Amino acid sequence: MAELFKLNSRTIQEKLDSYEVIIKDKEPRKFTAVVDSTFFGKRKDKFGVAVVLDIEKKEILKWKYVRTEKKEHYQFLRKELEKKDFVFKAITIDGFSPLFTIFSDIPIQMCHFHQKAIIRRYLTKNPKLPAARELNTLISFLGEIEEKEFKKWFNDYLIYWKDFLEEKTFNPETKKWFYTHKRLRLAVRSIQQHLPYLFTYQKYPELNIPTTTNHLDGGRFSHLKKLLKNHPGMSRKVKEKAVDEIFENLDKKWKWSKKAVQKLL
Repeated sequence: MAELFKLNSRTIQEKLDSYEVIIKDKEPRKFTAVVDSTFFGKRKDKFGVAVVLDIEKKEILKWKYVRTEKKEHYQFLRKELEKKDFVFKAITIDGFSPLFTIFSDIPIQMCHFHQKAIIRRYLTKNPKLPAARELNTLISFLGEIEEKEFKKWFNDYLIYWKDFLEEKTFNPETKKWFYTHKRLRLAVRSIQQHLPYLFTYQKYPELNIPTTTNHLDGGRFSHLKKLLKNHPGMSRKVKEKAVDEIFENLDKKWKWSKKAVQKLL
C-alpha cells in the first residue's frame, strides 16, 4: 500500500488505526434470537465477544466485548435491546446455565450440536459400555425425531438401565462408595436437565427457531477466528475494530478499489 499510494508505511498505519467503524441503529422489531459468545487469543491476549443475532434477518443486533462469559453480559445485551423496543420472541442457546434464567419468560431452544458434544465429551465417540452406546444412539437422533418418541425412548432407557446406573464401587483407601459409571450418569443428567428445551422448535413452528447456534459458531465466529489468526500482530483495539466491521457489514457486498482505499487514506 505504501508503494501503491506513495505514502510512508507509518502514515498508512496511523490512518488505519484512526479509522472508526460506524455502528448504525437497527430497526426495532420482534425477533427470534441466537445468543452466544466466542473467544480469541490465549492467556493475557485473550478476549471475547457476546452476541445477539436476529435469525430471521440474519442481522447481528448487539454485541459486547468480554474477558469471560458471565451472566451480567447477557443481561446487559437484553436490557440494551429492550430499551430500544426490540422484543425477543424465542432464543437458541448453547447451554450456558444462566441463560435459562435470563430468558425464562420466552421459549428457549437448547442447541442440539452442543448437547451432542456434551454427551460425546462424557462418553467418547465409541464407548465400550452397551449402556453408553445406546445413549449415544439415542442422542444422535436429535433433530430427526419427534419429542414424544424421544421421551419414550429415553424413559425406557432409564428403566432398563436403572440398576446399572446406580451401581457403586467401594474405595478401600477412602472407605467410601462412589458411582461406578460416573461419566455415564453425568451424560444422563445432562439430557434430563436440558430435555424441556430440546424440542422447543417443535412446539413453536411459527417462530422458526433454529435447533443449533451454528449461525454464529459456524458463520460469523468462524470468519472472525480466521481473520484474527491471519493477523496476529494487530493490537486489541484494532482487533475490536475488525470485529465491529464484520458484524456491521459482513452481509453487505463491498467493492474495494484503489479509489475507495484512497478515500480511506
